[in-house]
Amino acid sequence: MNQNGYLAIQEMETAIGTLTLSVYGSKLCRIDFGHFAEREHEVKRWAEKHGLPVIVNRDERQCAEAVRQLSEYFNGRRKTFTLPLLMKGTEFQRKVWKALTAVPFGETRSYKDIARAVNNPKGVRAIGMANNRNPIPIVVPCHRVIGANGSLVGYGGGLEVKQFLLTLEKPQAAIH
Repeated sequence: MNQNGYLAIQEMETAIGTLTLSVYGSKLCRIDFGHFAEREHEVKRWAEKHGLPVIVNRDERQCAEAVRQLSEYFNGRRKTFTLPLLMKGTEFQRKVWKALTAVPFGETRSYKDIARAVNNPKGVRAIGMANNRNPIPIVVPCHRVIGANGSLVGYGGGLEVKQFLLTLEKPQAAIH
């Protein structure tokens, strides 16, 4: 476990561009789209808000398992993640994020479906806000949440990235 009092950071190149991973106490706590230099202020502000160290160190060893599993996902060799997660958010947000992890690979749900799953059927807007605040996209698959009419709506990495991830997860037709 990282007892050094810092947030371990690692950048990785993927099919959707650079991702910056943040790990604390051997648990993945954040994934950002883009380079750390572009997100440093935001990451540190988030860490401070959630009682995590604002000191960051590039640490490949602490981030190695997250990099490995994400690489397998992007290479089509992983459908589920088994990473330990440190989910920093309100109780309601964590409940929503847990519901997101129950959406199977290759499937989507509407915001209304997630609202029902967390026993808040009228809370579609609140679900949308919790989805928007998900600090660990891809691993906590907020990209699998779509509009009630099947449209792609909102995604921190952009709609093109959301479409890419959904296509990556689409069941492939059997080749005979």
